[in-house]
Amino acid sequence: MNMAPRLISTLMVVALFVFTGSVMAYPLDGYEETGIRRVEGARLANEGLAKGGSQPPGAMLTTEHVGLRLLNKDVALPPADPAFTAQITALLGSNADRYGIAVLDLTDLDNPRYAEHRGNHKQNVGSVGKLLVALGLFQALADAWPDDPEQRKAVLRDTVMTADNFSISDHHTIRLFNVETRELTRRPLAVGDKGSLWEYLDWMLSVSSNSAAAMIMRDAMLLRHFGKDYPVSEEQIKSFFSSTPRSELTKIFQQTFWEPVTRNGLPLDQIRQGSFFTRQGKANVSGGGNSYATARTLMEFLLKMEEGALVDEWSSRQLKRLLYMTERRIRYASSPSLKNAAVYFKSGSLYKCGPEEGFKCTAYHGN
Repeated sequence: MNMAPRLISTLMVVALFVFTGSVMAYPLDGYEETGIRRVEGARLANEGLAKGGSQPPGAMLTTEHVGLRLLNKDVALPPADPAFTAQITALLGSNADRYGIAVLDLTDLDNPRYAEHRGNHKQNVGSVGKLLVALGLFQALADAWPDDPEQRKAVLRDTVMTADNFSISDHHTIRLFNVETRELTRRPLAVGDKGSLWEYLDWMLSVSSNSAAAMIMRDAMLLRHFGKDYPVSEEQIKSFFSSTPRSELTKIFQQTFWEPVTRNGLPLDQIRQGSFFTRQGKANVSGGGNSYATARTLMEFLLKMEEGALVDEWSSRQLKRLLYMTERRIRYASSPSLKNAAVYFKSGSLYKCGPEEGFKCTAYHGN
């Protein structure tokens, strides 16, 4: 029996949990449609036919079941419920003043409950900004082929990208799965690595690869500039970024990643990705601004996605499927209580360590 979805957004984590009591043979059936080799590797691993771990019950939905739950519905954020907000805030303890959090409970669609704590607090949300990179790419695809989702799908599947210096550098590892030999390699993306546009999107969102994000940003700008002539040759790519004035590149960056924010009804002064995710990407192209978001605008982003209102229904559905967790679950999503939940997740890590007696600084654990 399937229950209605719950949408949860925090300042640093965006997650959608759908609780399900049934176990289905996950769409790691998605490989046939998308060509994402990691997905096929995960399917085979789940069946014990390749290296890799098994999936929890919540990661076993088929592609057709990863759909938009609020399609043709217009669900506005209700006023914050004081009692619900108090419950959520109490979980934050003495550090509540460091958080911005928004929680929308849609268990009862006729009576949604909303909790918000410092919902308009604006700060850098790290890799959560990769959602806006995906939005920019899907907007550029829709602008090039507005009435042809099949052509957009073909571009995602058939465009082969080769990592160049935009990808330098990143420590996040990606899964490189050879479908023929069933061999799995896990390492950071390297210059020269090849993958489809869909695979780079998957690497960006499933394991938060900064290198993959930079390559997606590069090609989203190319798609915005060349339109239906995309994809273009490696020579054209090099010529475009070397010969276009830097001020013009900044303008194209903002047209690619800022304009879609306002076109999709979100406030640019509350949510924005202001730069590339790699050092070399920033050196190649200046985004012209800083990056930030609020818990409330992230919640609005999720709502629009569930309603099919991010770019269009097809784009919203593809984005949600890309956010469906079939990689190793981390942070909040790794809670054992969520093993039966379908989790749609994007986290961001932005931390610092300062002098503090008895405190040991480790990765992702700042003070």
